Amino acid sequence: MIDYIRSFDKVAVAFSGGVDSTFLLKASVDALGSDVMAITVVSPYIPKWEVEEAESITSSYGIEHRLLKVPINSEICCNPENRCYICKKMMFSMMKDMASRFGYNEIMDGTNLDDLSDYRPGLLALSELNVRTPLLDLKISKEEIREMSLDLGLSTWDKSAYACLLSRIPYGQKITLDDLKRIEAAEKYMMDRGFKWIRVRSHGDLARIEVKSDQRYRLFNENLLDKIDLKLRELGYRYVTFDMKGYRRGSLNEQIDVVGRKPNGE
Repeated sequence: MIDYIRSFDKVAVAFSGGVDSTFLLKASVDALGSDVMAITVVSPYIPKWEVEEAESITSSYGIEHRLLKVPINSEICCNPENRCYICKKMMFSMMKDMASRFGYNEIMDGTNLDDLSDYRPGLLALSELNVRTPLLDLKISKEEIREMSLDLGLSTWDKSAYACLLSRIPYGQKITLDDLKRIEAAEKYMMDRGFKWIRVRSHGDLARIEVKSDQRYRLFNENLLDKIDLKLRELGYRYVTFDMKGYRRGSLNEQIDVVGRKPNGE
């Protein structure tokens, strides 16, 4: 990993503050020292707390950290099945422009081997823009990243998986800023109650709550259920439901036929 990164003079790391990008940033700093820049996206579909955590992590490395404001264009708001491709193409194009202005010609992203097991049309955008994916290229899995992060003493080693808020809204359902705000608030409310692995899937005026399977039992508490129901109704949901199957990555991809699809959604 270190040798891979050392083959470049300077790199900019797409940094969300999650498990993968934190490990990648650490490896990059170990390999290149101060010749590393972190770029964190700021957008209505990125929770504020995630940006704050990213800033907190980079402050300990003594490297340049830039925030990149990314809007939601009309194509993304229409929420097609290749939404992730459209978003990644725009986001990483902007990221490459920013990095180039500061003298960084290589962009690295924390995509790993496990990401190939889900529907990820955004991978095509990374390939088209020549974004480097060391963890994927070296066939490093999520579990291996967690193990190495623990060995390195990274606080993110057991951090729950997270994805942008766009992934909470079914394909074809128009995306609005109000939806994104209430999803962020609903998930933060659940996190504050100890649910680390949480998704609030937003189906119009219905909220479908997913928690990790070994945490489902905690929801069988009348007092807690009443509080959750009240809070999410205050946020604008008319119906609040619990997905009995529990959290699973990309559950909204179940609505489309992803068998045999290529990363570009074909």
